[in-house]
Amino acid sequence: MTEPLTLFLVCAPGFETVLCEEALYAGFADASAVPGGVEVRGTWTDVWRANLQLRGATRVLARIGGFPAVHLAQLDKRSRKFPWGDVLRPDVPVWVEATCKRSKIYHDRAAAQRVATAINEEFGIPISKDASIRVLVRIDENIVTFSLDTTGESLHKRGHKAAVGKAPMRETLASLFLRRCGYTGTEPVLDPMCGSGTFVIEAAEIALGLAPGRSRKFAFEQFASFDAAAWDDMKRASAGAGTDLRFVGSDRDAGAVKNSLANAERAGVDGVTEFLQRPVSDIEPPEGSPGLVMINPPYGARIGNRKMLFALYGSMGDVLMRRFRGWRVGIVTDDGGLAKATGLPFLKTEPPIDHGGLKVKLYRTDAL
Repeated sequence: MTEPLTLFLVCAPGFETVLCEEALYAGFADASAVPGGVEVRGTWTDVWRANLQLRGATRVLARIGGFPAVHLAQLDKRSRKFPWGDVLRPDVPVWVEATCKRSKIYHDRAAAQRVATAINEEFGIPISKDASIRVLVRIDENIVTFSLDTTGESLHKRGHKAAVGKAPMRETLASLFLRRCGYTGTEPVLDPMCGSGTFVIEAAEIALGLAPGRSRKFAFEQFASFDAAAWDDMKRASAGAGTDLRFVGSDRDAGAVKNSLANAERAGVDGVTEFLQRPVSDIEPPEGSPGLVMINPPYGARIGNRKMLFALYGSMGDVLMRRFRGWRVGIVTDDGGLAKATGLPFLKTEPPIDHGGLKVKLYRTDAL
């Protein structure tokens, strides 16, 4: 199977350009934003690096080839000749999923079954619905494209967040919201409604240069093309550095503070983070230069009563305007009315992002 591959970096719709910026910054020179994610060209080593280092992608798909096909018999015959043994191992089960659009082959399940049978009968690779390896078949305008899900469990599962509260922010989304606010790891971050500490921990990891995938396993580790020694070298090279910055989270809920402390310790950032139990009305900027206040407050859709939240948002905006001069603010909410209640001078908003079934927007300011 020839290289280079086409990699598709999946992200939440609406965040394609932000993920593209991250990929370019990480050295994926030909990254381009497309609906649903980012396309790059690369080798299997780039597949590993994308999974290990990119904070905003939810998974990494590797397109490994394909061919034209206009009926199931042709799909079956050509699938049997495809070099599956170059990437799949005979001792590791796989599962095949298919989607068909604008094609003479229109039955998704039948297409998946033909490809699965070919893989099993020609290469001896077991087929199992519980398999950790997924082969993705896309048939669009009679062109068959094969991809492998190289990630496994979604990349927001960093491997060190055990304690979560209500409506947690996914780490992948948190990192993209931070990036959209201009955060690069060179300034402090404060979250006065920290929940399980996601924004604070992500910001600290970025400042420390810690790879987001350092604590977990990936599907590609079970591919025939995998080189364990080279992978270990790559992880060692992404060990991170130090920082003099401090990252502060607070919450009025004692359970949230306890969760944040546990998560920060598991992530290895407890030395540069601090979590306090206090209401928003008591927050103060930490010593040092201004930075970013990043907040995922209650929206009222799942947590809290919307009418009561207007007072909370108003108080939050008042405290930020009076005490956080020079700081930028980013607030994630699905309610423009609540955002307006803060009285903060927000910049123009952008298209909404899907967060747990809700359409949320980032409301951000320049330095106050």
